[in-house]
Amino acid sequence: MLEVLPQWFQIFFFSMFPWLEARYVIPFSMLQYGWEWWQAFPLAIAGNILPIPFILLFFHYVEKFLRKYTFWVKIMDWLFARTRKKANERIIKYEYLGLFLFVAIPVPFTGAWTGALIAYLFNLKFSKSLLTIFLGLIIAAVIMILLTLYISWALIYLGINIKG
Repeated sequence: MLEVLPQWFQIFFFSMFPWLEARYVIPFSMLQYGWEWWQAFPLAIAGNILPIPFILLFFHYVEKFLRKYTFWVKIMDWLFARTRKKANERIIKYEYLGLFLFVAIPVPFTGAWTGALIAYLFNLKFSKSLLTIFLGLIIAAVIMILLTLYISWALIYLGINIKG
């Protein structure tokens, strides 16, 4: 089904998804589609950052609406408690530097979406948060690009074909 969509759109679109984001979509596009990193990078970064201002500006309305339903209250309470626990010490101590590091280090359950949620939960300023998250997602993407290039090179050097 996805084959009908152009690859550039898939890269842009899937970068908007929480926990996929640019950090994983760029390596996928390099390995699966054969794109160069510099081709996928701007599309993935644009897709990744697009929802973040909306989350920062409007999530309180979404939360208020969803809290009318017991099902969503339980999910949000769990998600908020988990996010606060993961980020509490770093954000309280370092604020925007902590937010930057949280977004920039590409490990599971970190990234721009979680960073936006952290900025919301800790009442960080919109403009500083947006800039911090943007810079963090660029660093995370660069780290993943370098890892992908290095691992690809190492596998080729060892004579292992990664293209199936």
